[in-house]
Amino acid sequence: MKSFTNIILGFGKGGKTLAGALAQAGQPTALIEKDAGMYGGTCINVACIPTKSLEHSARLSAAQGGGFYEKSARYRDAVAEKNRLTAMLRQKNYAKAVSAGVTVLTGAASFTDAHTVLVRYPDGTSEELHGERFFLNTGSRPFIPPVEGLRESRFAYTSETLMARDKLPRHLAIVGGGYIGLEFSSYFANFGSQVTIIQDGEAFIPREDAEVAQSVLESLTARGVTVVRSAKLLSVRDSDDRAALKLQTGDGERTVEADAILVATGRRPNVAELNLAAAGVELTERGAVKTDEHLRTTAEHIWAMGDVAGGLQFTYISLDDFRIVKSQLLADGSRTTKNRGAVPYTVFLDPPMSRVGLSEEEAVKAGFRVKIARLPAAAVPKAQVLQRPAGLLKAIVDADTGLILGAHFFCAESQEMINLVKLCMDAKLPYTVLRDSIYNHPTMTEALNDLFGAL
Repeated sequence: MKSFTNIILGFGKGGKTLAGALAQAGQPTALIEKDAGMYGGTCINVACIPTKSLEHSARLSAAQGGGFYEKSARYRDAVAEKNRLTAMLRQKNYAKAVSAGVTVLTGAASFTDAHTVLVRYPDGTSEELHGERFFLNTGSRPFIPPVEGLRESRFAYTSETLMARDKLPRHLAIVGGGYIGLEFSSYFANFGSQVTIIQDGEAFIPREDAEVAQSVLESLTARGVTVVRSAKLLSVRDSDDRAALKLQTGDGERTVEADAILVATGRRPNVAELNLAAAGVELTERGAVKTDEHLRTTAEHIWAMGDVAGGLQFTYISLDDFRIVKSQLLADGSRTTKNRGAVPYTVFLDPPMSRVGLSEEEAVKAGFRVKIARLPAAAVPKAQVLQRPAGLLKAIVDADTGLILGAHFFCAESQEMINLVKLCMDAKLPYTVLRDSIYNHPTMTEALNDLFGAL
């Protein structure tokens, strides 16, 4: 039986980065990935990178105009470019791991006891590996709700499988009003598809600040996206060239027809095949791996990182999870999930919506006395230069301390701007630092002068 100091299950951001660091530290390390098409992890293969590639191509296509035939041709080209990009990154990730001294194995792994995994290879062979320490980084998978006819429909896709199709849908129905569904709605609308979002709740993106959510809704509606709220999907029925989605709404039953359905109802931790019970690893009520603030599981020699640990499903959280684990193994152990600071995120709409910290509602509910800064994106010169004036910038400030409690930017280039606010929040600097800073011109960042100057 082969033996390694470290065995990492899953080629995600945290796992591959940790594998390289441990191997370069002289520790025999194996990295096991079930699917060769997933070298590098979810982000570069079926999530962040390919979707942003399509989003970029969609904005270029929208500017070119034309009929559906021309748009369909551009969509095929966009998918081909996305495939080229992900293949290149996949190979680079594999080569980087191998060059660092990592033993990369392609097969499905499951625990047989606390220190042994059985690896089943694609050719039908298998072997057992012994490990002193294990690290789980197997990510998450799309969740398909139990709706009559949905799983069987020829027109139903997940976010992963829809991107593999190079035919532009004329009418895309999106089941789910969360962030994944919103991103797909935005770039398919830009490509020229008719898009209908079907969500079960009445509030539109209820986790976001109400004013910003309304601005997003108005922007999507202006681009032809239809949002059906308080709707329960009852069934899906296929015909020759489309599917009929039967809905129950507050006004009664209605039917939406589409030639493609995106099922965007969330993702679940990928643990089903790991046989974690054999290793003494417990799960949470939501099916994620149970961890402490150091990401150690209920088995002291096993850690979990990324989506499988049940935290925020962002690749940069997986990367920070690597830093936390590395801190324990190769440094002073001071880094934990409790001290990583404010976590920014972006939903890549057109324009993108970015956030860090509290919303106005959350801040008030938490007992803060707040000051609110607002600025229409159209008031920013760079937004006019980019011909992307839609959106709203909003910030929430503690009226007693001047510290920033939260920021919500629905505007061009917000994904870059939000990181500067995060830095200010983590450093506990007052909002006046951003208000009074000198920014080059014309940039979207200089909007911070006017936004915080409004207070």
